[in-house]
Amino acid sequence: MRYKEFGAERLSEIGIGTYLGELDEDTDRRYYETIKLSVELGVNVVDTAINYRYMKSERVVGRVAQDVGRERLFISTKGGYIPFDADSGEDPKVFFEENFIKTGTVNPQEMTPQGHYLGGRFINWCFEKSLENMKTDYIDLYFIHNPEEQLLFTERDRFLEKLAECFLVLEDKVKEGKLKYYGLATWHGFRIPKGARQYLDLLQICKLAEEVGGEKHHFRFIQLPYNLGMHEAFSLKNQELKGRQLSTLEACMELGIYVYTSASLYQGNVIGRVPEALKERFGIDKDVLVALQFVRSTPGVGTALVGMSRPQHLKENLEIEKIEPLSEEEFLSLFK
Repeated sequence: MRYKEFGAERLSEIGIGTYLGELDEDTDRRYYETIKLSVELGVNVVDTAINYRYMKSERVVGRVAQDVGRERLFISTKGGYIPFDADSGEDPKVFFEENFIKTGTVNPQEMTPQGHYLGGRFINWCFEKSLENMKTDYIDLYFIHNPEEQLLFTERDRFLEKLAECFLVLEDKVKEGKLKYYGLATWHGFRIPKGARQYLDLLQICKLAEEVGGEKHHFRFIQLPYNLGMHEAFSLKNQELKGRQLSTLEACMELGIYVYTSASLYQGNVIGRVPEALKERFGIDKDVLVALQFVRSTPGVGTALVGMSRPQHLKENLEIEKIEPLSEEEFLSLFK
């Protein structure tokens, strides 16, 4: 397994995602077996979220961490969507009322139609619940989940106020020893043109983190989709630093931000769609390995997340570790 050095961390270039799957015990078992095997094979990055499979994904990650040793995993989770606890036995409406409305944790007027919410008390609730779900006393990396969704319904100034509120909570978690780093896990925000409604300005967000946490703030990661069909993070010059137009990946390298890529296999859509000419150019026959080679070889990419809930898929995907990544020159030639 190849690793990326980032400060005191050594992170595997391939990470496990836990987004998809049914709410049954069989899916729990497969995720458990896959994540545990991945650790044995050298993977240490595991990504989840409180709303993934209604908290069941976090609980599986926690069980693996307990069994293999918490220190062997670098765990990221997320908060931003109103969660439900599939194991609570409660009606979802009752769960929402009891946990969020009656407590004043959520103002329904500021919740999006998709159930997204930003607010310090809410993120604090989600963070503490994630600790409980995973039976751990700390989280390595906490992402604010798809914050740009708020920009469809909220003015940017108010959005930045709410984001700062969340950053303050997370900086406090660092001081309490419950968190190492935080960041933003996005879908649209960093891969759309400047001026678009959901656009996120990385420098502005870093400055916001500095206002909240000082020069040694802990906003150090972002997550965004990147794959053969969605390469805007590399190809779109939508960030401005010191008068220069840069891609999001270029800006992250300059600002010291580590990048997780989600949807690295385009959620399976690359299978059967990779042109033969590209396979020949890469010298790789399997579609999934071509897709992973593209992502992991991209300058600025830290860890490529792949959703995997079956050991056989894990083994197939990790075949990429037997192949050298493209050199920067080889990679850049793909765009000429």
